[in-house]
Amino acid sequence: MTNTMGRFRMMGLIEGGSLLVLLFLAMPLKYWFDIPEAVSVVGALHGFLFITYCLFIAYITLKIRWSLKWAAGAVVVAFIPFGNFVFDNYLKKSSFVN
Repeated sequence: MTNTMGRFRMMGLIEGGSLLVLLFLAMPLKYWFDIPEAVSVVGALHGFLFITYCLFIAYITLKIRWSLKWAAGAVVVAFIPFGNFVFDNYLKKSSFVN
């Protein structure tokens, strides 16, 4: 994970993991156990990671001249639980990863 694509893939996995923590840990804590602080903390962290991920998308699109299809796909999967993990598999199989 020392090259640009490796760092992008790592950021995607971290962002995808934060979405899963938000959906499957923080949200149940808020609604089932009346602990709204969990969503406040995890939601803020996930928001920061999402913005960072979007900046990574912009950077890598310019750096390796990604097509709009790949950039749009990277944004879309950020809204789907487990989407970044599936997208990472596509990136591993693509010619972008050496």
